[in-house]
This record gives sequence, C-alpha cells and structure tokens, in this order.
Amino acid sequence: MPKEFNYRGVPQGKLMEMPLEEFLKLLPSRQRRTLSRGMTDAQKKLLKKLKIQRKKPVRTKARDMIIIPEMIGKRLEIYNGLNHVAVEIKPEMIGHYLGEFALTRRRVMHGSPGFGATRGSKAVPLK
Repeated sequence: MPKEFNYRGVPQGKLMEMPLEEFLKLLPSRQRRTLSRGMTDAQKKLLKKLKIQRKKPVRTKARDMIIIPEMIGKRLEIYNGLNHVAVEIKPEMIGHYLGEFALTRRRVMHGSPGFGATRGSKAVPLK
C-alpha cells in the first residue's frame, strides 16, 4: 500500500480542504510572503482557468506562480521563453514555483572546432 503524501506533517486530504490563510503558515518564508501580498492578475486568471474542468492543458506564462494544493492533478503548459513545456502538477510540487519545472536554458553541447579556430584546438592526439 503506497504511503499517503504529507506536506510538513499535514496529509494531502486535509491540505485540499484547508483555507489559503491557514496553508500559508506551512510554507517557507519567501513563498509565504509572496502569497500574503496577494496574487497578480495573471496568477488569478490562471487559478480561475484551472477551476474549470477541461481536457486540454492550460497554457500560462505565470512562471512566478507558487503551486498550491488546489492545483494538484491539473495539467499545465508553462512557457520557457521559446515554447510551452507540458507539466502535470503532483503533490510533491507544493510550495515550488511553476518556473522550476520549465527550464529556460539548454544543456551546452560542444561540437568540433570550426573554421578559424586556434591551432591548439584543431590538434587531434595520435595516441
């Protein structure tokens, strides 16, 4: 039997029923301060769209949105500056920012030296 998810000692079922003010007390200080100041218009719009049941994922550019319990199980497409990255919200993501799950930088893959490269970088060791 899988273990039920707990966020800071509170079971997931209780988190879903908990009002936002009470949930804020469980968050780390940065997230608590951000949410206590109020949500931006883009964040409010995203929450409103998530409340509507839909088959297609919701597209958003609100990378600064903090994941709250009512978002669990929803599918989002988060903008990373080039395209939208599909993400399904899981209980373990609570308290994190949406932007953490849509990376904006690629891994650097270096190729062979190009035309005009220095002599040292063109050298290929024989053995």
